Amino acid sequence: MSEIHSHQTAPLIRCEDLWKVYSLGDVEVHALRGLNLTIEQGEFVAIMGSSGSGKSTLMNMLGCLDQPTEGHYWLNGVDVAGLRADELAEIRNRQIGFVFQSFNLIPRTSALENAQLPLFYRGLPLREQRALAAAALERVGLKGREQHYPTQLSGGQQQRVAIARALVTTPALLLADEPTGNLDTESSREIMTILDRLNKEEGITVILVTHEPDIAAYASREIVIKDGQVLTDRHTKPKEPSSLAET
Repeated sequence: MSEIHSHQTAPLIRCEDLWKVYSLGDVEVHALRGLNLTIEQGEFVAIMGSSGSGKSTLMNMLGCLDQPTEGHYWLNGVDVAGLRADELAEIRNRQIGFVFQSFNLIPRTSALENAQLPLFYRGLPLREQRALAAAALERVGLKGREQHYPTQLSGGQQQRVAIARALVTTPALLLADEPTGNLDTESSREIMTILDRLNKEEGITVILVTHEPDIAAYASREIVIKDGQVLTDRHTKPKEPSSLAET
């Protein structure tokens, strides 16, 4: 795995002629059709597209949760398309943070324990796990709520715990799949403010899947997927954090 960090000049992400074909009985579904895409370290990218466009399939590829039928996907200069399942798991744990619409928190577990979960799989000493998880919770504004359970937190706070869990491994890439889909407007602003800060101040590459134009507007690049291909790819002037409602 050491070579993953050795290609400093390569783009963070490069997809070349990616195809994904699913077989449903006698029917073949082409979710990705020769997709090409490059994303540099430190970008904030929004991926949009209607249901069935292929954006979720692409997100699974970028997150090393699935592999293409054909084509190449380089992450930090390493072609991960042909790696074994255990190698993909290693990359997910060390390089990629995931944030989902449904939070995916463990109900009977504190915020601190939820945030430290990825570190448990690394076998770090428990004291170190707790310290890193507490620091991650502080980064998302949840200092003092470490021992709260998900049911004691608002939706926006639960999503912040999920972001802390994604950050605790110090990933190069943060993948956020409809992160505001279950939240009200004010909570959505809070979450997007956090993602914006992580990108601008900490240099984390953020890739956001959303169907909401006002959420996509926080990104500095907008990619629209249609029929498994990139339809449009443009750089945009993102919303400034100062335009957000502070809480």
